[in-house]
Amino acid sequence: MWIQREITLRPRPRGFHLITRDVLEGVPELGGLRAGLLHVFIRHTSASLTLNENASPDVRDDFESWFNEAVPEDARYWTHTIEGPDDMPAHIKSALTATSLSIPVKAGRMLLGTWQGIYLVEHRDRPHRREVVLHYLGTLGG
Repeated sequence: MWIQREITLRPRPRGFHLITRDVLEGVPELGGLRAGLLHVFIRHTSASLTLNENASPDVRDDFESWFNEAVPEDARYWTHTIEGPDDMPAHIKSALTATSLSIPVKAGRMLLGTWQGIYLVEHRDRPHRREVVLHYLGTLGG
C-alpha cells in the first residue's frame, strides 16, 4: 500500500520545533497500518528535518546555539548574500542536517525511541510556511 500526503507547516521562528504531532495528523491512516516505512521530506533548502530528543527544551536551545556559532551569518567569505545575511548560512545548516527522514511503522505507530521526536529546523530569521511530503509504504491492518 502507498499513501502520500503533503502538509503545510505554519510559519515558525528560527530554531528547532517539534513537529511529530503535525506528521501524525498528516497521515491519519497510520493507526490502521501494520508495518512499513514512513518517509518525511521537506521541500526547502533553508529549513531541514532532524530526529532527536523531545523531552528537554534545552536540547533545542543548545542545537540552535551550536549551529549559530558553527555557521555564523557575518562570515566575510559568503558570496551568496542577495537574499539576506541569513540565507547562505541557512543553506549550510540545512546541508548539515537532513531534508528527509525514514521512520519504521509497526502496529499503527511510528517506532520512535522513547525520547525521540521529529523536528522542523527553521534556519531563516523570518518565519516561512514549510511544505512537507509524507509518504508511507507498507501493509494494512493494525
